[in-house]
Amino acid sequence: MSDKVDAILVLDFGGQYCHLIARRVRECKVYSGIVPCDITPNEIKGLNERFNIKGLILSGGPSSVYQRDAPRINEEILDLGLPILGICYGHQLIVHIVHGKVETGSKGEYGITYAVIDKPVGVLKDLAPKEKVWMSHMDIVVELPEDYEVIAHTDISSIAGLQT
Repeated sequence: MSDKVDAILVLDFGGQYCHLIARRVRECKVYSGIVPCDITPNEIKGLNERFNIKGLILSGGPSSVYQRDAPRINEEILDLGLPILGICYGHQLIVHIVHGKVETGSKGEYGITYAVIDKPVGVLKDLAPKEKVWMSHMDIVVELPEDYEVIAHTDISSIAGLQT
């Protein structure tokens, strides 16, 4: 049995909810640490020597994946074998990296809306069929990457949740 503490790393893309995400993870009795979005795979492996890294959360942020100076991750992070949850910009960035399609929507989603859980798996497993959620984005995922499936949608975002 390891003495290492289980942990989730939250990669910070400058979104206003990064600290709230980390706090919510801690409320689930799992340690979370906020790290810069440009953390390297080797730095994650180094942290895994001190902690038992169980997964990564890519936070939201104010950028569009198509902005020239938009924050990115080292794409090798996707190959570390860790579960990854992308929220807002993090969700869009993963899709962009793995060759899905993100576009600026005709109408943004801001504030409270409802997500329909199409497939209650993973982090969506114990949720109701329809959940009240907070959205704050203009860009939306419009085309799935190869080998991905939709697991949640909203009235405006037909691909609000996806998985491999």
